Amino acid sequence: MQDENKNMRKQPHLLVGAGELNEIALLPGDPNRVEMIAALADEYEIISENREYKICNVEYKGKSLTICSTGIGCPSAAIAIEELCKVGVKKMIRVGTTGALQKGIESGEFIIVTGAAKEEGTTKKYESEGYPAVAGHKVVSALIETAKLRDQKFHVGAVVTNDAYYAETEDYIEKWEKAGLLSVEMETSVVLTLSRRLRMEAGAILTVDGNLVEGSKKGENKGEEFPRKVLDKIEEMGRIALDASLLL
Repeated sequence: MQDENKNMRKQPHLLVGAGELNEIALLPGDPNRVEMIAALADEYEIISENREYKICNVEYKGKSLTICSTGIGCPSAAIAIEELCKVGVKKMIRVGTTGALQKGIESGEFIIVTGAAKEEGTTKKYESEGYPAVAGHKVVSALIETAKLRDQKFHVGAVVTNDAYYAETEDYIEKWEKAGLLSVEMETSVVLTLSRRLRMEAGAILTVDGNLVEGSKKGENKGEEFPRKVLDKIEEMGRIALDASLLL
């Protein structure tokens, strides 16, 4: 009886219990993107809202999926992933935005992530920096296949996850560029690290919102976070992730 009550208990941050969510979850950072992506599905239901976490279950082309926001940065993303795992989620696709680190990568293009450098503190609480943060092959393959079918321009490779947005100095940017990292963002390394440790599958697709080596970044468009071109591609990213989920 004690084990049964434990399984029925709600998670303290996501406010969901075992059996309430689906096995595949899309993970935007921004809670506002949850319903934006959910609206692309055939139908959806809001399951819970608490702090930076908003969760919807959706039906998409005959498949049941979950969309859960993680907030900004690795600490809040780690909480979401731990609690998603506890209630039965097995596969995850992060859908977010990113700043390019290589010349020629333009705003509105996509990065399909194969791995992430750990320039953040959260994963260090779980393991040594020497352990890799690598995307699951099936998830990467599904995202690539779907992006090709939708005739979208994308780049495949490693990114860097950094937890100090306003400390992305020219020295750091130069170092990351020389290392061949495609872009910088704030959550993917913990998504990939925890998915490995928790025996889940995970990957990420990111929309480029600026190019740091070419001197552009988000927020430079008349005070708006994203220009219309990038907003349209964020929605397209949601479509790619939904379609890729059908292949998992």
